Amino acid sequence: MADRFAIILAAGKGTRMKSPRPKVLHEIGGRSMLAWSVALANELGCRRSVVVVGPDMPQLSGAAAKLVGAENVVVQREQLGTANAVDAARQALSGADGEAIVLYADTPLIPAEAGERAFAELGKGASVCVLGFEARLPNRYGRLVTTGDGALEAIVEANDASEEQLQIALANSGVMAAPVKLMFELLAEVKNDNAKGEFYLTDLVALARCRGLKAGVALCEERDVQGVNSQAELAQVERVFQDGVRERMMVTGVTIPAPETVFFSHDTKIAAGVTIEPNVVFATGVSVESGAVIRAFSHLEGAKVGAGALVGPYARLRPGAVIGKDAHIGNFVEVKNVTVGEGAKANHLSYLGDGDVGAGANIGAGTIFCNYDGFFKYRTVVGEGAFVGSNSSLVAPVTIGAGGYVGSGSTVTENVPADALAIARGRQANKDGWAKAFRAEKSAAKKSGNKPEGAL
Repeated sequence: MADRFAIILAAGKGTRMKSPRPKVLHEIGGRSMLAWSVALANELGCRRSVVVVGPDMPQLSGAAAKLVGAENVVVQREQLGTANAVDAARQALSGADGEAIVLYADTPLIPAEAGERAFAELGKGASVCVLGFEARLPNRYGRLVTTGDGALEAIVEANDASEEQLQIALANSGVMAAPVKLMFELLAEVKNDNAKGEFYLTDLVALARCRGLKAGVALCEERDVQGVNSQAELAQVERVFQDGVRERMMVTGVTIPAPETVFFSHDTKIAAGVTIEPNVVFATGVSVESGAVIRAFSHLEGAKVGAGALVGPYARLRPGAVIGKDAHIGNFVEVKNVTVGEGAKANHLSYLGDGDVGAGANIGAGTIFCNYDGFFKYRTVVGEGAFVGSNSSLVAPVTIGAGGYVGSGSTVTENVPADALAIARGRQANKDGWAKAFRAEKSAAKKSGNKPEGAL
């Protein structure tokens, strides 16, 4: 197989987004649109990916450099059309020998199979291949003009199309594959004699045909190549992504009673046999093993949930949370960078940050791991089978030994030995009759209008 290369166009200003963030750094499924295109190039086995950015775009250039390396980020100095944008990668790929595919960083959901079909057409004798689709409403798309045998004859932009050509439903996605050397040879011949006065990449098809070369079409679905130019279109593409993931999850055996209310990220991993209740959000970096139940209104990010575990409702798992087999994390419990052992429970209203909870341990309602002193974070360790009473504060660094007990309402600042009881609270004192006398005194003062000093 020939070496593969990708040219990713990201130079558009994205003014319709009305956002200070560059358009292609907006996210779909928790990953920037630019990163989606780079990931596609990697899936296709591209040896190098060159990202074309516009001038004075430091934020985008920096993000692109982190993804592909600074040497693979090039600048399109003038916005003179798609052919001009691709030509900006000429120097970066001057020594390349193989096949290149042109991708668009604002078209994030192209599946790898579609890219493979484009490269496959080159292997079947086409010198240029375009990714096309049957458009439901083709008005704004360039049309793919084909011959009787299905070969691609030309691409006509909508602004330049005749009435007859506008009846064609086969539309151009913009994605194109060709041998690297041929692509840059043809780019040098592109003219700008069209309605917009721009240099169109689409002209490569007609130029190849003039040389007697074959051009082909690889087909994909319209939803695969839906582009983003506005916040509304960003939301539409997010919806396409979410619907696709939801469908795949359910097909593989995940129970989702209200799928339209559950949101996934590009890297969410859910095993068959998991149940996800309504209104759950999976941010990036989450995996859930079989038999677990994620109850309603929970938010998970950077977390691992073990088999049979119960999370929520209204739970928040933050990065580094590892919930063991059959463990319970209940309502209004937040877990960050804590490993919760098998069968352990924190069922109500607690914050567990930076530490370990041993197997079978019980964390009572209102427990707080006091992990931060304003400068540094510290760890709390709760041993196997330990019991932490409600409304307890564990001031890290501190260890509760295996089987140890912490009395409710305690503020624990020292280690608790295994199987010991720690009580760290003031002694209770009852004053008989005090409340009755207090009420009588205050009622009399209120009736007489004699307010205590400072009373409102």
